[in-house]
Amino acid sequence: MPSQLSGAGALPMALNPALLKSARQIYRTYYEVHPEDVQRPIGIAISTKTHRGKLIFGDRPVLLPTECFVPISQIEPGLH
Repeated sequence: MPSQLSGAGALPMALNPALLKSARQIYRTYYEVHPEDVQRPIGIAISTKTHRGKLIFGDRPVLLPTECFVPISQIEPGLH
């Protein structure tokens, strides 16, 4: 599966709605467990097969072949 980042601009391509839902749940769970954490992630690296993921706090994510990157801008609007 191709990476979810396209070209030099690193603009996200259309995401599978199930992946986006999983990414939002990972984000929500992290902040329920760590409410004192004030560092904002840039997004979530998530497996397209298992829907398990991890928050990314660095500049550019390094993804495994079966992972895609969900930017925080696509995660936060659905939480409010």
